[in-house]
Amino acid sequence: MKTILTALPLLTTLALPLSAETLSADVWADNWFEMRIDGVQVAEDSVPITTERSFNAESFAFEAERPFVIGLVAKDFKENDTGLEYIGARNQQMGDGGVILQIMDESGELVAVSNDDWQCLVTHSAPLDKSCESLSKPVAGEAACAFDASEEPDGWDLASFDASDWLQADIYTASEVGPKDGYDEVIWVDSAELIWGPDLEQSNTILCRLTVE
Repeated sequence: MKTILTALPLLTTLALPLSAETLSADVWADNWFEMRIDGVQVAEDSVPITTERSFNAESFAFEAERPFVIGLVAKDFKENDTGLEYIGARNQQMGDGGVILQIMDESGELVAVSNDDWQCLVTHSAPLDKSCESLSKPVAGEAACAFDASEEPDGWDLASFDASDWLQADIYTASEVGPKDGYDEVIWVDSAELIWGPDLEQSNTILCRLTVE
């Protein structure tokens, strides 16, 4: 009897997965960030969010296989759910946020930058009335100091997530954000822009995502 060998095993062997790339990233955030690739954390700001005036840039490398989803969590410092900082001091105020990033491949080619291609969701907004800033005894959730907070949606940083109802990232100039320590230590490409939620002061925590093809 003649044995007939099929070609399927050979084809299966040849269908090798694509290898991951080593990519490098620069991120500056006011005040804190976490970056995930396809739901897995690859970097976190080395200065805790509980630190006032934590302005610094982070540079790091990670591996990813295209296409992949970048999930960025960015937070501005706040003392509590009022969204204020320096509560009770003469300089009591709403803080303001901002984040910028760029990602390069090993050859130095640009892979991704922060711009309005990103889709973002604000998960903490406060105070809802900016007059809270001038109150002598601001209390979170009361009167002008009301706030809006929500949990991270399940799987928001995965390719399968439907973010069609998320808004585009808002773009801000350096003069609007006033980036401080660490920002000038990075040579930013011209296309990298400072992004945040719809209000620099009231948007305290944002989730932003981008698919890199």
